[in-house]
Amino acid sequence: MHISKHRLKYFFSSLPFVFFTASFFAAPPEPKELGILRNAYPDISFTAVYDAELADFKIDVVQSGRSGRKAAVLYWADGKMLPADKLAERGSYWPILYPYAKEVPDPATFSEEDIRRLRNFSSAENRSRQAGTSPYFFNAIYDCATRQSTETHIKRVSFLGKYTNAHERIFAPLARVENKIRDRAKTDAAVQRFIDELARVDSYNWREIGDRASRSFHSYGIALDVLPRGWGQKNIYWAWRRDIDPDGWMTLPLEKRWMPPAGVIEAFESEGFIWGGKWPIWDNMHFEYHPELIAYALNG
Repeated sequence: MHISKHRLKYFFSSLPFVFFTASFFAAPPEPKELGILRNAYPDISFTAVYDAELADFKIDVVQSGRSGRKAAVLYWADGKMLPADKLAERGSYWPILYPYAKEVPDPATFSEEDIRRLRNFSSAENRSRQAGTSPYFFNAIYDCATRQSTETHIKRVSFLGKYTNAHERIFAPLARVENKIRDRAKTDAAVQRFIDELARVDSYNWREIGDRASRSFHSYGIALDVLPRGWGQKNIYWAWRRDIDPDGWMTLPLEKRWMPPAGVIEAFESEGFIWGGKWPIWDNMHFEYHPELIAYALNG
């Protein structure tokens, strides 16, 4: 077939435009935070494809340990991981990944503005209308969209000699936490005292967060409350302190709060659990399994 010089000249002169056009309309790189999720949940695949029509990444979440069962199709949605029919409501949700504090917030360092913001943030009126954690990512990870599906994964488990019901997915990391705590107790008297004084461990409880229209992570069976004997001699939970001192609970000195010893907190964090004592609205008995947040704090 003969191609004229004129056509060749036109073809080659159009190449820069073709390359420019292809480059101009190329999909953006996928969010780097997806790498954190893949590392935090190595048995789950997150396959991202750019959806040009919605200008967002569509992510297939697949439970590879369950014969490749597709758990969900979610959109990145600024890190909120939402289904397509919830994208218009993205303002109602927090991102999945957020900073986890390295240290306990010390009220001795709070400014008057800090105190005012905490007082407003924690009011019943504000909490009832605040954004909440997107449940769709966790529903996919833990197969917990309904109470019925959740309870197929809730099993009896022992932790430091106390029994509770929890999601089977946290059994392995929880066992590693226990091993580390018992090992540290051999040389750390405070950790041994924590074991000796532990009265109760509570995990699964299908409920919403108090004064909020979102699910507690206890309702997934991935949160754990550890209660020692005699904890009532100190303050352990911000809302219980608020009932006594509604205006000044956030300024309660750290030494007046019950806290697990540092060795216990470190054991939990090293296996992917965050501690509620590092929240501005503190919950010192509370641990939640969030390996993605620990990884984000280290690498985000």
